[in-house]
Amino acid sequence: PAVAVIWGWVPALLWVTLGAVLIGCVHDFSALVISLRARGLSVGKVAEGVIGKRARTLFLLIIFFGVPLAMGVFVFVISKLFTLKMYPGSVLPSGLLMIIALAAGYLLYRKKMPLLPVALVGFALELGGIWLGTKFPTMGLASWPTSTTWTWILLLYAFLASVLPVWVLLQSRDFLNGLLLYLGMGLAYLGLFAGDYTFAAPAVDMHPEGAPPMLPFVFIVIACGAASGFHGLVSSGTTAKQLAKEGHARPIGYGGMVGESLLGLLAVLACTAGIGDAAEWHTHYGSWDIAQGLAAKLGAFISGTTTFLTSLGISETLGSALVAMVVVSFALTTLDSATRLLRFNIEELGETVRLPGRKNRYLVSLLACGAIAFFAFFEVGGKPAGLALWGLFGTTNQLLASLTLIMVTVYLRFRRWPTWPTALPALFMLGSTLVAMVTNLLGFIEAAQGDGDVTGYILLAVVGGALLVLCIWLVIEAALVLRKPVGEALPPEVALPDN
Repeated sequence: PAVAVIWGWVPALLWVTLGAVLIGCVHDFSALVISLRARGLSVGKVAEGVIGKRARTLFLLIIFFGVPLAMGVFVFVISKLFTLKMYPGSVLPSGLLMIIALAAGYLLYRKKMPLLPVALVGFALELGGIWLGTKFPTMGLASWPTSTTWTWILLLYAFLASVLPVWVLLQSRDFLNGLLLYLGMGLAYLGLFAGDYTFAAPAVDMHPEGAPPMLPFVFIVIACGAASGFHGLVSSGTTAKQLAKEGHARPIGYGGMVGESLLGLLAVLACTAGIGDAAEWHTHYGSWDIAQGLAAKLGAFISGTTTFLTSLGISETLGSALVAMVVVSFALTTLDSATRLLRFNIEELGETVRLPGRKNRYLVSLLACGAIAFFAFFEVGGKPAGLALWGLFGTTNQLLASLTLIMVTVYLRFRRWPTWPTALPALFMLGSTLVAMVTNLLGFIEAAQGDGDVTGYILLAVVGGALLVLCIWLVIEAALVLRKPVGEALPPEVALPDN
């Protein structure tokens, strides 16, 4: 959303609200329920039972391309935020949170302590760490690490989060992050309503300088805040195994996406109403070239949200530190979960091709981190390919969401239940994504001819082309299944594998 407001605040606001309610929430909830009813299987294995064996392989290949793309961008952006030029004060609380999470996991699962006191003490220590970060932003280091060094440190963290048991670090850290996110969002919205803010951005700008067409790219640039195929990966095979009962799927699946939509909406407001006036806004969004710095746009979000917090009497220094920590924690939560999911994905692909060592979690996690590192360091024309990769991830992410909704539609049809709540969003997402993907491919090919960096753009075109072929193939597989009369096909739950 911090990039997409270049087209105005109205398109971004409508997409993160209506898109979430009508598409994103339906997608997340559906993926979670189907996985629950398939004994917690991943979306790839569920696709095998619902559509066929080839569908499973196609899903796994799309996931293999999409997750490293996104995490490469996340690692690159976090490493930039940790530098001296941006928000070094977020490093100390981030490191302390790892230690707090390790202690919390030990106390909860080894000492069997109750959740409430562990959570309260852990959260209080987390907030104390944020305050310490404002007092010791560089921790007394004479030489602050470069963004490249931070990238390697983050990849090491991702590796550890992937190989350690989930209770040791990931679960308790992400839980504490959730509390921090709720606090930050709650204070920001209170500050928004307490202050007197107006939109500095235009309502709609169909043709910003150098930008791609608003339609369909607003649906691609704003990925996770409105609809996200990545959420289907987390819901199936991971979240599904942690629910106490099926009734919890509604608040967690549908309600969780509502929460993410509120965060996306906050980003829209912070980067429009949170920026002082129209002149200042245009210094951030005067053209597509200016707007495409992802790290800088996160800076705009942090700055705008800090403005909301100051309306509550919170100092700018503390407010900025809190919001920066929310951003970093949110990104790290995604990184550690995604690396683990990518490890599972590679293991499943390894089963398909009988890859040696596929059950060695250390080796497979190393492969996962290597794939993420490739895109984290990927450059085009001598510059980091941040927004180009984000656009490619956005199309992959929305493509995955549409394919998951198609799978759910097949499932519902063979249950003789109404299919339009998932079929219509699936068609909308599929259509907009395919148009954006073809546009991206043509853009990569054109840029390769004019930029001089043929290798970088051609590689992007090859990855995008491969994803396009996989998508069309999977849609054809689903269409062939949908052509069958309901009575001639096994019910999907019966067709699901036994393990």
